[in-house]
Amino acid sequence: MKIVTANQMRKIEQECAQHGLPAIVLMENAGKAVAMAVTGIMGKSQKKVIILVGPGNNGGDGLVASRYLYEYGYKVCIYLLRPRPQDDLNMAYIKEGEVEIIDGIRDEDLKQLETWLLSVDVVIDAVFGTGKSRRIEGDFARVLGKVGEIKAQNKSMTVFALDLPSGLDADTGAIDPACISADYTITLGFPKPGLFNMPGAEKAGRVKVVDIGIPAGLAADITPELVTDGWVRSVLPQRPLAANKGTFGKVMIVAGSTNYIGAAYLACTGAMRVGAGLVTLAILESLQPILASKLTEATYLPLPESERGVPSLDSTKLIKQAIKGYSTLLMGCGLGHNRGVAELVESLILSDDRPRIPMVIDADGLNILSDLVRREKVWHRLPDDVILTPHPGEMARLTGMAVDMIQANRTDVTLKAAREWHKIIVLKGAYTVIADADGRVMISPFANPGLASAGTGDILAGVISGLVAQGMSFFEAAVTGVYLHGKAGEMVSERLGDTGIVAGDLLPVLPIAIKQIKETRLK
Repeated sequence: MKIVTANQMRKIEQECAQHGLPAIVLMENAGKAVAMAVTGIMGKSQKKVIILVGPGNNGGDGLVASRYLYEYGYKVCIYLLRPRPQDDLNMAYIKEGEVEIIDGIRDEDLKQLETWLLSVDVVIDAVFGTGKSRRIEGDFARVLGKVGEIKAQNKSMTVFALDLPSGLDADTGAIDPACISADYTITLGFPKPGLFNMPGAEKAGRVKVVDIGIPAGLAADITPELVTDGWVRSVLPQRPLAANKGTFGKVMIVAGSTNYIGAAYLACTGAMRVGAGLVTLAILESLQPILASKLTEATYLPLPESERGVPSLDSTKLIKQAIKGYSTLLMGCGLGHNRGVAELVESLILSDDRPRIPMVIDADGLNILSDLVRREKVWHRLPDDVILTPHPGEMARLTGMAVDMIQANRTDVTLKAAREWHKIIVLKGAYTVIADADGRVMISPFANPGLASAGTGDILAGVISGLVAQGMSFFEAAVTGVYLHGKAGEMVSERLGDTGIVAGDLLPVLPIAIKQIKETRLK
């Protein structure tokens, strides 16, 4: 699903007219789709709703939505922040019904608005959408501020934003001081970039994209895209009946240290839970007995130590000898950062006799790589078939940028790095961004505070490695891994809430997430 800027959306809407879809038809489709989305979330029982209607097309969409909500049995109030044009057919239709209309200009002290807000079930923000181009002031700011004030008192009130929360920049995610905080944003036709960038993403709540009849081909040349169930289903590896473990690839994982033993377990299990045929853990020989009792399905390559916790030079040789016949190599999860580890990682990624297989580099592998980058630009020496999976702090160390600069422009920063480094980059966090050197960018639809827990990144690295081992392209494996990880997190959150989730909760849910995605095709 393409993610479009405000200008791209306006151009698409103009082109729709050439396909027999004039603005009035799109507005009708949009309003109906919003009403259906609201009732799908809130139910069709008797609900009380107030719709804040602005002066432009967003307000027109709100008027259409109000008509359908009235037909669905809702008690509807329209709060007009500005008069609508005399020839506004949607306003004329509303006046023919029994919908209450409040003239916001005459409601100087906002008493009528406050009375409704204290008792409503639903507020729909149809004030600006993508139409806001300057600072929100005057009565617009006062009305939006009143919604926020009453929302703090009326906890049962659910706020929906139509297309975008008013005051949220569609392209950047920047927010006006008056920007409304929505529980849900019902965005029209295509999602907008600002819905996935902070701080706007915090204001948008849960994002739902609704179809308003725009031909998909009108956005064919646009990047980036939002990952969907359908996209992932189309690229998931096949599981032939005559398969054996070799069919699904072999993963070698170099992970774990004295302080981070669990990272190795989580990464290995993540790879196995998405279907890798064989996983071998290369870990310090002093730690192998500890893992063996818990991680029973993996095989092991114990690494000799020059001193406790420090791999010897023989460890590197052993890995290079043993890795022949493997499908992919994952390095870094909980690996530590001592001199012996740094030398091991550098040899595995930069030496002339490095393994010639796809690699996933995570966590301490990235930190060691950032040390190398600071000494010299080593990207040209790194093979192209590498996936890097940094969180914002690791990305800051790799790029030399401040974390807040990265977070303010996650998509562009990730794409720029992918192109310059000729690598696939997975920038983790809320709405994870995946970019390839060829310009492809995809964004995960998931933002889940429940995943802000130690070890979840190790699982993601293992998941991606397990998918690469099964023959997926590197980009498809990275995107699919991110999506499965996020979907499993959502499924766990639905059962446990967003507090107290630990990384291991995701592991048994990963196969269920895959099953669920596959089965939607059969419905």
